[in-house]
Amino acid sequence: MALSGLFLLIFLLQHFVINFLSVISPDTFNEVSHFMGTNPFIQFLMQPVLMFGVILHLGMGIVIELQNRNARPIKYAFNNAKANSSWMSRNMIITGIMVMLFLGLHFYDFWVPEIKTKFIDGDMSGKLAGESGFRYFTELQHKFVDPARIGIYCLAFIFLALHLLHGFQSSFQSVGFKNRKFAPTIQLLGNIYAVMIPLGFIFIALFHFINSSH
Repeated sequence: MALSGLFLLIFLLQHFVINFLSVISPDTFNEVSHFMGTNPFIQFLMQPVLMFGVILHLGMGIVIELQNRNARPIKYAFNNAKANSSWMSRNMIITGIMVMLFLGLHFYDFWVPEIKTKFIDGDMSGKLAGESGFRYFTELQHKFVDPARIGIYCLAFIFLALHLLHGFQSSFQSVGFKNRKFAPTIQLLGNIYAVMIPLGFIFIALFHFINSSH
């Protein structure tokens, strides 16, 4: 569970960096997106590994939650959960499922059309019909026109932040890195990552929404 979480943390950071290029340099974003979308190593090795990591993380999260509940079918007569743990740690399964539901929309918006274009239609050019430049930036902007979709994206990244606020530190603790010496540093880095990365994605969505409206 922890290892798949750490793997997804690395992917999320890489995904954010590439998406942020769409804000500072559309041409660079197009170039990098085309490379990622046509490189055989990424498409046929890393992409299946990523899909497996996502499914494994969700599946193990559900299994662990069920095991924890079955371990004590009769609740304590008195249990002050708020005093013993954070809201995030008690509701990881809820925030995780909300993030996974959002991934379904995200796949529908970007991944499914991309797979259809490249592997069903056989178009690996990355071009728009009648256009000379790559299509990725244009397609990205088209997805951020609907205010309702923007709202869903922003809400999903809030759930992601809540998930990461506990998940980042928990992953390091599970693999043995969070001891007394490193705990404060890991907690600080975890809080920064959990807030800044989702906030960065929200900024990207709002940036393109605002610019697509003009």
